[in-house]
Amino acid sequence: MWRLGGTPVHPVPTGEGRPRVLVVGWCGVTAGQLRDLADKPVPADVAWRWPGSYAVIEEHAQHVVVHTDPAGSFPLYATRWGGGWAWATSARVLASLTRADVDVRRVACAVLAPSIPSLVGRRTFFTGIEQLPPGSRAELPRNGGPVRSVTRWVPLADPRRLAHRRLRRALTDAVALRAQADPALSSDLSGGLDSTTVAVLAALSLNDSHVLDAVTIHPEGQTDGADLYYARLTAAAFRGRISHHLLPLSTEHLPYSGITSLPATDEPAPSTLTQARLLGQIRWMSHELGTRTHLTGDGGDSILFQPPAQFCDLVRAGRWRRVVREAHGWARLRRTPVLPLLRETARMACTSRSDALVDVARYFSGDAAPHRGRGNIRWFAPPPIPGWVKPTALGHVAGAAHEAAAAFDPLRVLDASTRTLVDEIREVARTARADAELVAGCGVDLHNPFLDASVIDAVLRNPLDRRPSVHGYKPLLVRAVGDLLPTAVATRTTKGSFEVDHYTGMRANLDDLRTLADGHLASFGLLDPVRFDRRLQHAAAGVPMSLATIEQVLTVEAWLHAHHRDSAPAWAVHVSGRT
Repeated sequence: MWRLGGTPVHPVPTGEGRPRVLVVGWCGVTAGQLRDLADKPVPADVAWRWPGSYAVIEEHAQHVVVHTDPAGSFPLYATRWGGGWAWATSARVLASLTRADVDVRRVACAVLAPSIPSLVGRRTFFTGIEQLPPGSRAELPRNGGPVRSVTRWVPLADPRRLAHRRLRRALTDAVALRAQADPALSSDLSGGLDSTTVAVLAALSLNDSHVLDAVTIHPEGQTDGADLYYARLTAAAFRGRISHHLLPLSTEHLPYSGITSLPATDEPAPSTLTQARLLGQIRWMSHELGTRTHLTGDGGDSILFQPPAQFCDLVRAGRWRRVVREAHGWARLRRTPVLPLLRETARMACTSRSDALVDVARYFSGDAAPHRGRGNIRWFAPPPIPGWVKPTALGHVAGAAHEAAAAFDPLRVLDASTRTLVDEIREVARTARADAELVAGCGVDLHNPFLDASVIDAVLRNPLDRRPSVHGYKPLLVRAVGDLLPTAVATRTTKGSFEVDHYTGMRANLDDLRTLADGHLASFGLLDPVRFDRRLQHAAAGVPMSLATIEQVLTVEAWLHAHHRDSAPAWAVHVSGRT
């Protein structure tokens, strides 16, 4: 095993003749619990038993066993090499070992279907490099034989335990783990429910000799917005425990700024287009506050909102009154008639996940019209196909959908809403690692406690009859920690937006963005650079349109640009026999 960087590794003190066991990553395991692992078989729930984002490794003579993080926030990757297997926490590092090329099919899915993570399975952005399945016990044989994987984490409903109590305990422990490791840590304090919860829990986790540095960003010259009001309210309620800092954002922090100068990461970072804002904040905190560890509320939206697929579960369970009641609430929220939502619900209830993936394949093959539902009550929602996309790209996505439809689903026993959430959470958690890579370049560790496996397990095991409504605003979190928050924050149901900045940023950075139009994606035959460039100019000019797919192109192209610009990690290894 090679170790680079500052990833924590906890070795288990095993006796002679026992396999070596390692806990890799941020983990709240105690010394006593490590000693217990020395004399007993590794428990099935080891990868989500403790707070943190981590994996557990068993090194046997003829194979290595990897217990992977169910959330995917600590992803592990593997590839055949030297007659055996090599594994790492970085896909790009492994790609440099095997000289792997970029996986064009994976790139096409990232551009055209980023909201359907099921299409990519275990693929990474590099050919021959696969992600070990999250929540599994994966055995990598020394002789290079096939990986033997057993799914350990299946979050079936647990009616014996109350989800809000489990959530409070798990989230408190997740935040405390980071606060105890670095009492000088900082936290976002956006004024929203998620970041406020994390900041308050962090402040309460610190002893009296430490104060939490909490940071609120705001547009330069605007100090009276709603977000600032709620952030100040929280800071005032915890005076003496929270030191509140305001960071004004100027034109240098506009979206799209500097995206061609990003460093290479394992995959496109979610904050690629807003990296000037993210890294500007991180650098400021590092310089002004001495920050080495920073907490965010990212991931809260993914685990705390119920997906519209819950209507399907309610129908299948015969909860007719609740279906009608919640459909009216969802219709009011989306300002749409209720009957079309009920028809969508009936359609989804009669459709399996694999059949829905076949429909996705037919859509990208041109054999099916787009679904025009108003309530987003369906398994998958492929975006409109832009006119600048080439048939090669559509073929890649359709092929990926057919592969996904035919693949065995180890979580098929879950209901539709839980299965949908698992896909979404894992996508958010894994891609958040790329943001953490960007931030690590500034000397700061970025943490998202909501994406710890123990937190996610607490939420997803909530039985259907106890789950919040689809249109509710995070009532589970309010019930879990509402007594710790100012009343006005706990009852808040809105959040500020910087969306208008995207149009301003696109206009300000148009020249740089246009250099990305005729780049690697065009060379792969995935898009028509002339037509895309024309569309990009129209968007910058303010022509009404969705920016979603345009932004995906720019995000992925910026990543490809960085990957090909930055030299790959260099390996100097000698292979003797099998590895």
